[in-house]
Amino acid sequence: MNVPTHYVLALSALMFTLGVLGVLIRRNTIVIFMSVELMLNSANLAFITFARSFGEIQGQVFVFFVIAVAAAEVAVGLALIVAIFRSRRSIDIDQISKLRG
Repeated sequence: MNVPTHYVLALSALMFTLGVLGVLIRRNTIVIFMSVELMLNSANLAFITFARSFGEIQGQVFVFFVIAVAAAEVAVGLALIVAIFRSRRSIDIDQISKLRG
């Protein structure tokens, strides 16, 4: 069964919009990281959709690199969250902004 390309791209745009809203509205760092991952996955969905529709492999190569960058981002981001939690006993975005010297 073939799903039309514009349906998949609309789903990708909806996922990206939800990710942007999650980053802008929510104040919890874990939810913000999940929203960033949602935006990266929506970009992956668009890459795969275009790769399938044009019959090219480059979209799948881009997805591979985006997944690698997302894994590194999660590892560094969670390490920062754990370090901030150990020093502040909170991971609230408002208190993290007080770390400025």
